[in-house]
Amino acid sequence: MQEWNAAHPTIQVKHQPIPEGRSSEEVVLAAIVGKTTPDVFCSMWPGDVELYVRARSLVALDQFADFDSLAHDRFSEDKILEARSRDGHTYQILWKTNPIMMAYNKKMFAEAGFTDPPTTYEQYLQAAERITRDTNGDGYIDRWIGITQIMVTWWQRFFDYYPLYIAASGGKMLLDGDRVNFNNATSIEVFRFLQTLFQQGYFPKERMDARADVFIHGIVATRFTGPWAISQIEKFKGPDFEYDFAPIPRPSEDGPTYTYGDYKSIIIFKNSKYPEQAWQFVKHLVSRQADLDLLQIANQLPVRKNVLQDSLFQDYFKRNPMMAKFARQAEFVRGADSSPVLREIFDAISQEFEACVVYGKKSPEEAVASMAERAELIME
Repeated sequence: MQEWNAAHPTIQVKHQPIPEGRSSEEVVLAAIVGKTTPDVFCSMWPGDVELYVRARSLVALDQFADFDSLAHDRFSEDKILEARSRDGHTYQILWKTNPIMMAYNKKMFAEAGFTDPPTTYEQYLQAAERITRDTNGDGYIDRWIGITQIMVTWWQRFFDYYPLYIAASGGKMLLDGDRVNFNNATSIEVFRFLQTLFQQGYFPKERMDARADVFIHGIVATRFTGPWAISQIEKFKGPDFEYDFAPIPRPSEDGPTYTYGDYKSIIIFKNSKYPEQAWQFVKHLVSRQADLDLLQIANQLPVRKNVLQDSLFQDYFKRNPMMAKFARQAEFVRGADSSPVLREIFDAISQEFEACVVYGKKSPEEAVASMAERAELIME
């Protein structure tokens, strides 16, 4: 920002952190109602964009003459299509991504007789059987293959059902236009896999987030997480702790492994008095140099095609090999569907997740059929 302000004395930018709230999205909604939105917002969940489009709160970025050249320079064709809204216009620039991968404890797997991380459901369950155990003989399990939050909060499904569904389906998302796309055998298989993990005691049913980091302390052997975990692990791990990242498991090993990309986008709010100047600043934020700064300062991965091959970024990835793994995974990610009711659909999925996966009150077939029916009603 200082670089921008120094070079543009007539277009000065003031940076303000998002005010504290339960989530940045809730803070933004309150700002829209109160007409206190900023000109440019850099932390928009793409799943909310259609909601704001319907409220006519956003500037269509493809109205700017150089939008197409910027988009094709920065994105692959699938990312361009993914960012486009239902009305055919584009209101967001995909800025950064956090691909969900599997962090795994190399020592725990080696002690169980595994030299490689599991890539399929069958391999994961085999590892779970050996790793999950009572280590001190008191009759209670104190080591597990993994963990997922049992809360029904809608976004918790970004770390279990949704990335697993994307992986198992070969890159499909939840919706196909106005049609539900997840009432199928793939969803059932994902729910059955997760349900098995809880029924067999391979995942704990207790809330463990109030404890010390259970992955770093060797209480769980795997965790589905994003690149933000690297700095956390490096800061708190012990001297003998060995870890790595691998694609999340799926039913078979055919083709590349897709996952959830957890994007954040940049948007311009329609109440901006300076939309042209705001667009100029947005272009600065997604330039190659700004993307390098994003990596070097924040260890955040920009959404940019061929980032691993670009000579500007190669030194960073040589010094940060774990981030390079996420950059390779970022070539095979999917984001969130373009729907103004996507949160409500994830709420329906979370309710069925709790009933089926965690507590076994429903079969996977019943749960998937129910959440699909509820999603269809929400979309009417």
